[in-house]
Amino acid sequence: MPKKNTSIEVQGTLVKIQAVGSDDYICLTDIAKSKNPQHPDDLIRNWLRNRNSLELLGIWEHLHNPEFNPVEFDGIRKQSGLNSFTLTPKQWIKKTAAIGLQSKAGRYGGTFAHKDIAFEFASWVSVEFKLYLIKDFQRLKDDENDRLQMEWNVQRTLSKINYRIHTDAIRETLIPNTITKAQSGKLYASEADRLNVALFGQTAKEWRTANPDAKGNIRDHAPIEQLVVLTNLESLNSVFIRQELAPSERLLKLNEIAISQMRSLLASDGTKRLK
Repeated sequence: MPKKNTSIEVQGTLVKIQAVGSDDYICLTDIAKSKNPQHPDDLIRNWLRNRNSLELLGIWEHLHNPEFNPVEFDGIRKQSGLNSFTLTPKQWIKKTAAIGLQSKAGRYGGTFAHKDIAFEFASWVSVEFKLYLIKDFQRLKDDENDRLQMEWNVQRTLSKINYRIHTDAIRETLIPNTITKAQSGKLYASEADRLNVALFGQTAKEWRTANPDAKGNIRDHAPIEQLVVLTNLESLNSVFIRQELAPSERLLKLNEIAISQMRSLLASDGTKRLK
């Protein structure tokens, strides 16, 4: 498993990253230090005073947070732009029940944001820093994918070795459905869920809602063929990201590849011998 806490060096600045579930949160405090090492929190508060920043945060929360408080958000948005208006990350989180920002204390503390938001903050601080941040972050994710693939080869293959496909009907259920237009156009909170939709046809949250008593997550219950394809999709998605393909286009490509590879694996004599 990837480390819960890690860091990357971006243009000489150490930037902390925390894993929250399947998502990555990047330290805004560290990003701000690249511009204002003495008073990074001042830079974050100035960013929060900006109306465009609040619009970004509000839209992100509406997309990903069913508990978000739109009434409080509207009140904050109306005050933005006034000379007297101030807002801290803790105030934003407390008033709106936001999840896109997190304020942490302690040695590994600071203001953290979901990577979608963190990249936008970095762009506000410095476009050059943002580009280097994305590059180094992607390098970190590629390294994690390589480690996950090695762990899968040792552990997941052994844990799934006794899996059997008994009927053609079961075989057909393992082949992903073609995603709908609604799914292709939807924004997903993480790249992990984009892969889940491409292969399993649903997000991790949707699977959990449909399987409330199941232990683990959607990937823990996947057969060996799907895990093989998932590993391939992770690598291909990294390539598509570097090619700057739009999220909706990446989802369509990943879904097509998942269907093709699952059909090949299920028909392979080599796969049958593995079982």
